[in-house]
Amino acid sequence: MALTRDTVIEVRGLENRFGNHVIHQGLDLDLYKGEILGVVGGSGTGKTVLLRSIIGLNKPASGHIRVLGKDLDTLKARERSAIEQRFGVLFQGGALFTSLNLQENIAIPLIEHKGLSRADAEALARVKLALTGLPQEAALKYPSELSGGMVKRASLARALALDPEILFLDEPTAGLDPIGAAAFDRLLVTLRDALGFTVFLVTHDLDTLYASCDRIAVLSQKKVLVTGTLEQVATTDDKWVQAYFNGPRGRAASHAAQALIRNTPRE
Repeated sequence: MALTRDTVIEVRGLENRFGNHVIHQGLDLDLYKGEILGVVGGSGTGKTVLLRSIIGLNKPASGHIRVLGKDLDTLKARERSAIEQRFGVLFQGGALFTSLNLQENIAIPLIEHKGLSRADAEALARVKLALTGLPQEAALKYPSELSGGMVKRASLARALALDPEILFLDEPTAGLDPIGAAAFDRLLVTLRDALGFTVFLVTHDLDTLYASCDRIAVLSQKKVLVTGTLEQVATTDDKWVQAYFNGPRGRAASHAAQALIRNTPRE
């Protein structure tokens, strides 16, 4: 997919700390319209903290974050809510309401934010579920009745409920078997291409990086160490980067991605 350079998220000089423990310091990052950006880093580098800071769930110690041209911290409650409705979030655990079936889970934001009737909201919820590849009968199932892969798809459907411009995903393939993870990766790219949203994707899954991401951002040393295409990032002279991208698992993911490209029919 050809990318524009319109910036939808701008992070400058970000500092996050918990007590005396500094997570981020002087962190800069841009997310461009239409791209899937994969955010990676070792344990403790604050990948999820960065995501939560951008969507407003964690207040940074300093620096600024602009989302869709607005600094969320300076907005009045109504203006901030309007911006927040323009992005969807898929948390690592799915965060579905266990007491509600799938169509009810997805209908809630449609009723709350769009003012739809329950019947209309649930009808649209079934469309969103179908969009993520779930069968029609899944709409009346509860989260406890679903496989891990189905929970991820249902959570994605809820994240897409309000037709977001930016989609935030926190380890979306965690806990899935390789087949389910690969199917989710393909689904993400297909939906991005069809619907035109932008994706901020926190992951440790090398296969996801190769299959889905246009650019990679590596968190290290309390900041974004490097950003670029996967090929560009993999050449970075850093011990963690080299071990991650060029170790045995990195090479296996690269070979798998190349095989997929060779075996995919050209249109």
